[in-house]
Amino acid sequence: MQNQREIEKEFIEQILKHQGVLHKICFVYSNSNADKEDLYQEIVLQLWKSYPSFRKEAKFSTWMYRVALNTAITLNKKAALFENHKTQLSDEYAIAEVIDYSEDIKILYKAISKLSKIEKAIIMLWLEEKAYSEIAEIVGISEKYVSVKLVRSKKKLAKIIKKIS
Repeated sequence: MQNQREIEKEFIEQILKHQGVLHKICFVYSNSNADKEDLYQEIVLQLWKSYPSFRKEAKFSTWMYRVALNTAITLNKKAALFENHKTQLSDEYAIAEVIDYSEDIKILYKAISKLSKIEKAIIMLWLEEKAYSEIAEIVGISEKYVSVKLVRSKKKLAKIIKKIS
């Protein structure tokens, strides 16, 4: 049986290995740098709280995606309740803050941010080259529905990108 130090070390290694995915989720589900940082911290906290229940039946990245997406979606729902009480930064400002992305990537992420929550999740997982079966498991829908949603989401994305660029 692992001691607490070994568990912490293993957890930190996994988070560091997959932190790019977490940053992408935060980028798509947040409107400002402060929101991104808050979401990232909340996701890591939820991952840590849930880590003892991770049974290693799925890949760590699959489990992590599920927890991260659920956390992002839950926080977005809560934020929507208070949206009329706070001023949100525009998408353009949030995109412009990310200096290490090419212009095409900025446009893509801006377009993705305009999709529904489930469409965002499916497109992000597809861009990470996850198999339909893994996307289905993470999002909690059937593989067939992943295929249908992906086709529809790509068409919707193409229209949004056309308007943006």
